[in-house]
Amino acid sequence: MNSLMQTFALIELSITCATVLVLILQKLNQQEFPLIANLFLIVLFGNLLFWPLGLGMELPLAAYVRGVTGDLSIVLTLLLWSSLLPASKTTPIAFKFGIALIALGFYPFALGLGMVDPYAWGYGSIAFLIAVLAFALVCGLANWPKGVWIIAIAIIAWAAHWHESANLWDYVLDPFLAIWALLAFFATLNQRRRAKARSGYLFRPG
Repeated sequence: MNSLMQTFALIELSITCATVLVLILQKLNQQEFPLIANLFLIVLFGNLLFWPLGLGMELPLAAYVRGVTGDLSIVLTLLLWSSLLPASKTTPIAFKFGIALIALGFYPFALGLGMVDPYAWGYGSIAFLIAVLAFALVCGLANWPKGVWIIAIAIIAWAAHWHESANLWDYVLDPFLAIWALLAFFATLNQRRRAKARSGYLFRPG
């Protein structure tokens, strides 16, 4: 059972790393690829990452990546995978702000600042589970159903013990998701500030 779980974890991370590589290629080319091209590249990169290639390495590349990153949260994984779907809606700034705010409040205390350990709430706390469900409800009220599905799948994965961790936090938040949320939130604010300044310049009298 443990061997099967390790295999699934490597498959998941191989697909995720392949997705990141495709997103980088799209960024470098400054254009989105067709869905069929995305699928082809994910299969290609995913296989290169999943199977041992030799070259002095006993394990596949994905295993070395996992040794550094651990298992990524289900929320980050699904955000990455779904970003390659056609007509994928931009992640709302409210979601980015919410994740960034939670991360700023979570990590300092989880790392030992103060007497409260919020990480312990992830081990079956009903109150914390309700809080996660409430966050999903906010995504629905913000007209972002993808967020609702992502959080719902993360809860299901936690209930099914999809990853080695039994803590709900590890399914809904990880450091990479927190860093992305912080950077994306401030980048969005900067874009809006620049757009507002540009609009004010264009419509300035004279």
